[in-house]
Amino acid sequence: MSLLNRLFGSKPKFDAAITPAVPFFAIGDVHGCLGKMQTLLQAISAKDAEAPIIFVGDYVDRGEQSAQVLAHVMEMDANPNVTCLIGNHEEMMLSFLDDPQKKGARWLRYGGLQTLASFGVRGIATGMKGEALDQAASGLREAMGDEMIAWLRALPTHWVSGNIAVVHAAADPGLPMSEQSAKTLRWGHPDFEDEVRTDGTWVLHGHTIVDQAHMTAGRIAIDTGAYATGRLTAAHVTAGDVTFISV
Repeated sequence: MSLLNRLFGSKPKFDAAITPAVPFFAIGDVHGCLGKMQTLLQAISAKDAEAPIIFVGDYVDRGEQSAQVLAHVMEMDANPNVTCLIGNHEEMMLSFLDDPQKKGARWLRYGGLQTLASFGVRGIATGMKGEALDQAASGLREAMGDEMIAWLRALPTHWVSGNIAVVHAAADPGLPMSEQSAKTLRWGHPDFEDEVRTDGTWVLHGHTIVDQAHMTAGRIAIDTGAYATGRLTAAHVTAGDVTFISV
């Protein structure tokens, strides 16, 4: 924002038309809700079976079927028409595998217990420390397998079509998409909701739960909190329009 805008309180308006290179669907945070994801995929297929599908990440934690969701989206990701982004919950899970004693407590508090249980790793509690966390990480590593872990580590942080960037959490409104940090794309940015982009790029994202999916001033929010509300949402992005499907 310019100095004059800051001094006099005026803000730039975002009025760019939505112009994807191709129509596509973006699916919000699944968080272990396998049944909802399958139902939403059926609804998408009925509407347009050929359009690209982009998952915004956060496949794991909170819900009860993280292992099954990961297996499903990993299989789908072999299709060149499907793109799976990485979310902050996948990052926390990978950090737990890399350093369970340092990273375990936080991940367990934010849904890791449910993910471990879905992979058959039992007897874990949020207050566990030391060797118990190492054993849990070892069990999870064995249950996931090297292929799934490598797949997760290689997931991209964003996907772009025309003037729409799909990310997990947010983008720094002061930087072009080519200069965004992985941390911002996965975890968010303090200015994302308040500052308007000036490059005409729409940012479609999950991560932050909203009552209803919506589009406002260059932002398209689609995380409707499937694990908490029972509603999983996808955005159907076409030239000049965005519609939402919730199941």
